[in-house]
Order: sequence, then C-alpha cells, then structure tokens
Amino acid sequence: MIQSASKKYNCIIVEDEPIAAEILENFVSRDKELNLVGKCADAVYASSLLNIHDVDLMFLDLNLPVIKGFDFLKKLKNPPLVIVTTAYHQYAVEGYELDIVDYLMKPIPYDRFLTAINKFKHIMVSEEALLEIADRDYIFINSGKKQIKITLQDIFYIESLREYINIHTKTETFIFKMPISKIEESLPSKMFFRIHKSYIISKSKIEVKSANMVQVNGKKLPIGRTYKPSIEF
Repeated sequence: MIQSASKKYNCIIVEDEPIAAEILENFVSRDKELNLVGKCADAVYASSLLNIHDVDLMFLDLNLPVIKGFDFLKKLKNPPLVIVTTAYHQYAVEGYELDIVDYLMKPIPYDRFLTAINKFKHIMVSEEALLEIADRDYIFINSGKKQIKITLQDIFYIESLREYINIHTKTETFIFKMPISKIEESLPSKMFFRIHKSYIISKSKIEVKSANMVQVNGKKLPIGRTYKPSIEF
C-alpha cells in the first residue's frame, strides 16, 4: 500500500497486561505510518484518551477490569476503527458484528499483526476515497484503481458482511471493502436510513413494512431493536 511519507494514523493501546501492551507498542513502533498517542489499562482512561486525541485506530483488549472491552466499545458514539486483542476465541462473532477491523489472538505473532494493520489501512484509504457529490444523486467509490459510479436512485439496500459491504442495485450487486458506517455517513438521510447494524435501505424501495421487518426488492430485512426508535417510515 502506497501512502505519502507524511501520512500518520494515530492509535492507542488499551491493554491491562503489561507484557502484551509492550509487544504491541514494539510492533506499532516498526510502522512509520502509525503514531502511538497513548497507552492505558482500562476503559475509563481509554475514554479520556479518545477525548483528547483524534484517534484512527484502537487496539482493544476484551478482558479489561471494571468495564469489558465490548461493553466499552458499545458505549462509544463515534468509535475509531478497532483491532481486538484477546486470548479467548468465543468473542469473534460479536466482534465482527461491531465492525471490528480484525481479531488478534494472544500471543500475537508479528506477521499476523501486519495482516491486521494492512486491513486497517485499506479501510482508511477506502474511506478517504469515498466522494460526496454535491447534487447527491450519485456517488463514486474506489475499487482498486477504478472509481465506480453508483446512482443513488438505483440502490435498493446496502448489506454489511464483516469488513465488506454489498450494494444491491437494480442491475447488479457491488462489493467493496469498507465498514457500513462509513458509507452511511455519505448517503443523504432523506433517501436512506439504517434499520439494522447490517442494513441500510432506500426509503423509496420499501415494498412491505412491519414493526420488526421491511421488504425491499423481495427480500425481508430485519429491523434492529436499537434502530427502531429513530426509524420514520
């Protein structure tokens, strides 16, 4: 991945095991594009770091004292991208539901750390390349070296699949490596809204609706409990 020499991504380490934190700090220091702005051992201190610094990436241990990692993450209104570090396999599914970039099992090998960082950088580049068009009737999204033009009126719904999104349109389905939260920011709210952690729908394409479900283009999509209060059909 080619970045300008001046490009820096701010990151913090939230880890209560001193040795694990030291290993991560060493790994981060080897990458000139990563700038470690803070290191802490609990969620309270992590909150203050996030308030002080503009953080792009958080390395988050799940087994933190007082407030556990995922509970802390769910409370954040605008969380940075997150790479989870843990010794426990069972959290992987929940992690992907929270738009986690990657999931590192301790002890973390350096090559596995590099894979996670490359995923993070790919997402950041995709986010930077997402262009908002002034008249709001189409968007361009980078796909490799190409820019794909997508007309907003053609979109039925957008589906999140781990670190990818599928944009379902009248003619085809486009797949991009990008968190659903990032494309949500670029879509006009008068045309689209989020109904679930995994779905954004076009308001004009709703065929059937109920308290728990909407049907778009023949597909039944669930309405997430946390999204119900803010949905206005």
